[in-house]
Amino acid sequence: MSNSKQANTFDAIVIGAGMSGGWAAKELCDKGYKTLLLERGRNVQHLKDYPTTNMYPWEFRHHGEVPAEIQAANPSISRCYAYREDAMHFFVKDTEHPYVQDKPFDWIRGYQVGGKSIMWARQTQRWSDYDFEGPQRDGFAVDWPIRYKDLAPWYSYVEKFVGISGNKDGIPNLPDGEFLPPWELTCVEDYFKGVVAKNYENRHVIYARCAHLTKPQDIHKEQGRNQCQGRSLCQRGCPFGGYFNSNSTTIPWAQKTGNLTLQPFSVVHSIIYDEHKGKAGGVRVIDANTKAVTEYYAPVIFLNAGALNTNLILMHSTSSRFPNGLGNENGLLGKYVAFHNYRARISGTHDGFKEFTTDGRRPTSAYVPRFRNVFKQETDFLRGYAASFYSGRFPQRDTSGFGEALKQQLGNATLGPWYVSSQMMGETIPKESNTVSLHAQQKDEWGIPLLRINIDYDDNDEKMIKDFFEQFKDMFGKAGFTNIETYDSKQAPGLDIHEMGGVRMGHDPKTSLLNKWNQLHACKNVFVTDGACMTSTSTQNPSLTYMALTARAVDYAVSEMKKGNL
Repeated sequence: MSNSKQANTFDAIVIGAGMSGGWAAKELCDKGYKTLLLERGRNVQHLKDYPTTNMYPWEFRHHGEVPAEIQAANPSISRCYAYREDAMHFFVKDTEHPYVQDKPFDWIRGYQVGGKSIMWARQTQRWSDYDFEGPQRDGFAVDWPIRYKDLAPWYSYVEKFVGISGNKDGIPNLPDGEFLPPWELTCVEDYFKGVVAKNYENRHVIYARCAHLTKPQDIHKEQGRNQCQGRSLCQRGCPFGGYFNSNSTTIPWAQKTGNLTLQPFSVVHSIIYDEHKGKAGGVRVIDANTKAVTEYYAPVIFLNAGALNTNLILMHSTSSRFPNGLGNENGLLGKYVAFHNYRARISGTHDGFKEFTTDGRRPTSAYVPRFRNVFKQETDFLRGYAASFYSGRFPQRDTSGFGEALKQQLGNATLGPWYVSSQMMGETIPKESNTVSLHAQQKDEWGIPLLRINIDYDDNDEKMIKDFFEQFKDMFGKAGFTNIETYDSKQAPGLDIHEMGGVRMGHDPKTSLLNKWNQLHACKNVFVTDGACMTSTSTQNPSLTYMALTARAVDYAVSEMKKGNL
């Protein structure tokens, strides 16, 4: 081996330093493997690179808003709820990283060390067998090659390290986990919980589990993290490490082992397939700034570039063995992509509890787990939806008049009635027609084809929205809520930021790309553990599942390397 090749050879390579990539690096480094962690964007160091984290509202030049000219130039990213002046520097601008929309799709990205784990919504609900068995039971996609029992110990492993606030709720389709103490429900949320329990069977209102340290344990103190202060400014990066992101937790942990080489500004061109050895040999990387090309080598590669970019990299990794993309023997790479349906919302007011209000902030909400088609098929659509549930009181001010009288009126606010609101989180059905592919002509500035996205809603989604409105209007009505209004945002897929699939897991190499260990069927030393691996979407926020799958896959990969199988 030449000196240059030896210097670029590692025990393992991880592509992508976000949510799952950080976990892959942490696990590999913990197990003693010299690991190269590649990130296409800049480095973001915990504390050092959170420029707005302690700014006051009046310190922002545009009072938190994104200037109109930036919004006009970046229509997709500007629709994201967290794309505001305090966090816009963590988001990819449409103008800087274009993509092709065969159908409208808002691709929300964060190209930096930490990825979108800096700005995520931090919701962490486990899956159950009602999710893993869904495709087989209801006849869509392909059967998951794993069940809840396969992932349960890894959920626990991840939860203890991350720190998850929650209650033991005893709901069969939403398994309990390793929880830190929860925040309280508001009085209106607790009231709604009682109304739902009284009037409906198998419907629940619970505290939404979230990745926040309400009572740090020794493992969290060892990470250098402290208690969540309830600031609800998480998208800026937290100076306390009160919520989980890769920057404060998994990546520094991996660095402490001395086994991690973190390399930002590394745009992955492709995975190199070694025809002689019959496996992947390394990764071809383009320097984001100089455009210089370098090859790195390792016996095992974890691909965690984010669901759609992971599809892109595999499709662009061609060879005589795999002319249509690495591992793509069956032609299914880039197909059966799915997402979460977040279009439907409902709001209302409640005239009770006027003697109470909220005090301080809370980084989560109440949560209504899926209750449709759980135990049996009961509607004219497949699967179901979960929902958030919020409540609070807004100050009301008299804005009539002018001068000194107006100033006094504005300073004497009174609290209005309680508002209530809920948003659907619907499971969508993976379909062969929902695809991503490489554009034949258009390329980015590094010479890599632009991604074409052809993803849309279907009739099942429309029926689900209708049912959500009907059921929640009934539930709100039974609770005595008034001024009930429904709203369909008509937002494009992608704004849910939960795109999944394209490199799905399954039993059969003829109908899936990955096996039960997240290995490519046709290239055993490449593992995919981000959203691209998902066979179906369920209704729960998926990041906790990505993390658990990653820890499990690394454990297996290490055991296989020790046996000489990789």
